[in-house]
Amino acid sequence: MTTDFQTAREALGARLRELRAEAGLDGKDLAATLGWQTSKVSRLQNGKQTPTRDDLTAWARAIGRPDVEPELHGLLAGLDMKQRHRSWRRQLAGGHRGRQEIAVRQTEATKVIRGLEVSRVPGLFQTPEYARVIFDANADFRGIPPTTEAAVEARMRRQEALYDPEKTFRFLVCEAALYHRPCPADAMAEQLDRLYNLVGRRRIELGILPFGAQLRRTAPHAFWIYDRRLVIVETISEELWLTGNEDIELYERAWDWLAESAEYGSRARLLIGRARASLTALDPM
Repeated sequence: MTTDFQTAREALGARLRELRAEAGLDGKDLAATLGWQTSKVSRLQNGKQTPTRDDLTAWARAIGRPDVEPELHGLLAGLDMKQRHRSWRRQLAGGHRGRQEIAVRQTEATKVIRGLEVSRVPGLFQTPEYARVIFDANADFRGIPPTTEAAVEARMRRQEALYDPEKTFRFLVCEAALYHRPCPADAMAEQLDRLYNLVGRRRIELGILPFGAQLRRTAPHAFWIYDRRLVIVETISEELWLTGNEDIELYERAWDWLAESAEYGSRARLLIGRARASLTALDPM
């Protein structure tokens, strides 16, 4: 069974391999430049060995990219599975790209993902344009490098998991997310069309929590549950990675209670369609 530690280490290795290739170096050339054994380069970029901070600094400088040191150090910090609180400032120091690679690996390693989104469309269901606007705005908000295109590419690659017959996706989206518009009306219309078409898909359960629904528990913030091993919670300043049984059971209960009030199937489509129709009033035509 792949652990979260190994998943994160493989994501870091993939980023190292990508940077080496972008620099036009093969493994032997890079090893010679660094004064390392070729096997060490191979182990690091294949996620078979944990690098040190000095290793990552040397790698970045050897490929002529000292600017990626903060990103690589942030990914290394993410290997600490005992670290519940993960600062966005540290994780995103080099842009969104590295964190998106971790998301790709986490999704690959998971059979059932449950999630709640309060004010935006889940990343797994986002269109490229919607995702692009989200990444651009976040980069501007946090003052980080705008690695938007690479982040969008990784997010779209992550969505390939939606077609994996061995995976199941169960998501709750508050109706407010259908109206909160981070992008132009035409891009939002495309995004809502995508959501509409996902309703009823095999292995995808999409529930909408409507305005006015009676809830046994309100939805305080977004969270994602990966199988029964990990809960990830996003705040403005940090991510929480929760692995304790009590934490996981608590978030599972929160998800189950909210799911009781969600609308599915034709009712979910009706709510999405209503939000889509509301965009017409914003169309200057």
